[in-house]
Amino acid sequence: MEQVRTTDNLRLRLPAAVACVSALVFALARPHLIDDTFITLAYARNLAFHGHWGLLADATSNSATSPANVLALAALTFVVRDAVFAAGVLYVLSQVALVLALRRLGTALPRWFPALTFAALTVNPLLLSSIGLEVALGSAVLGWVTVFAVERRPLAFGLTAGALALVRLDLLIFAVVLGFSVRSGRAVLGLALVALPWFAFSWVVLGAAVPDTVVIKTLQGAQRAWGDWNFGNGPLFYARTSPWTALLSFLPLAALPFAFRRGLRPFTLLALGGVLYHLTYVLLNVPPYHWYYGPGITAATIFLCAWASSRRVATGFVLGLVAASVLAYAGSSREFAPLTSNYASTARYEEIGRDLRALAGGRVIGSAGEIGVLAYTCDCAIVDVFADRGLLPAAIEARGASSRWVRAALRVDYAFFDFDVRPRRPDLVLRRLPSPPPDALAHWTLDAPTLGKQELYLVPN
Repeated sequence: MEQVRTTDNLRLRLPAAVACVSALVFALARPHLIDDTFITLAYARNLAFHGHWGLLADATSNSATSPANVLALAALTFVVRDAVFAAGVLYVLSQVALVLALRRLGTALPRWFPALTFAALTVNPLLLSSIGLEVALGSAVLGWVTVFAVERRPLAFGLTAGALALVRLDLLIFAVVLGFSVRSGRAVLGLALVALPWFAFSWVVLGAAVPDTVVIKTLQGAQRAWGDWNFGNGPLFYARTSPWTALLSFLPLAALPFAFRRGLRPFTLLALGGVLYHLTYVLLNVPPYHWYYGPGITAATIFLCAWASSRRVATGFVLGLVAASVLAYAGSSREFAPLTSNYASTARYEEIGRDLRALAGGRVIGSAGEIGVLAYTCDCAIVDVFADRGLLPAAIEARGASSRWVRAALRVDYAFFDFDVRPRRPDLVLRRLPSPPPDALAHWTLDAPTLGKQELYLVPN
């Protein structure tokens, strides 16, 4: 009996340690949660407190890329009454769930494989910069999809694959790769039971089965919104201003070509899914938002740690990578995430949001390109294509102009969308300008590592 209790205590130590470390990591990351994280948090807060699906409290929108992340955050926000704190709770729970999945997957590997992988994932600068988004939740669900694929449990595999589709629809690439070992109608049934109700609801009630970000972000790529930078050469974009951080972030991707070697089957399949995921995004030619690399880096890191766990020299390399990432983070600014493409720090945007709350007076404000922190802090009507669905028809038309196949797909996806909805006319507009306009009502200076110093003005429309 005593031996059973001792074994149980040992099994609890790892998840308990992971929870404590993850809570500390979130506390360190809280001051520099990126702008897109606050888009998700605004959705979660509106759903938790108002039962409303939208970035703004007074308008429905469908620009939350991860329905599962919003739903989970909203449930936690309803309980803890604070969306940011809820994001910390969900991050901790996701980390623990992933480590438990890794422990179940790594029974043939040394006992420290889950701890090594947790450390490598947790300190990766890019993954640190993605906290609050769906990356951690997606990694946890993906871990359990892999577990049920290895254990050949088709219904459980299908149910978790359905959850994976709700985290991000594109993560189904991994489920397809892993699903060859559980080919069964029960897997398809499980996926349909979890995923179809939401996508049917979204299609009919929200006007599109998949989030509007599919149109918005692929249109940005087609219109070269980031100039010559795209997903394919994106690591070089970040390397310009943070070469060491970028190297530590993307280095695990170098392990992906070795996924085609025999051995370590479940981890090899994960890595292969990462290769296909990465290639899909290269073909989509979307802008290099850093969290888009998260699933590929996660899969590559898990594969690398599984391979290294059986080789002492390779294990030393991974530990060295972990130590270097910790030192890089310790020596970096607490003002910004290790990798960022935002125009200003979160703290600066929070200051501006509080100013706008006083200045808006119930008026509608046009966004200057980043809306998350401002909309969350101001809790007022700041509009762009992410928040105002009246602006979406023009984006749909522009995206559909690329090919008749894209146009046909968009026609189906937006079959229930109200194309007669009119854009909201802003009373005030935020603009980044090189010199002050004569009618400026307020002015703020923005400064960020990748984009330098810019001047932001609030002007009448």
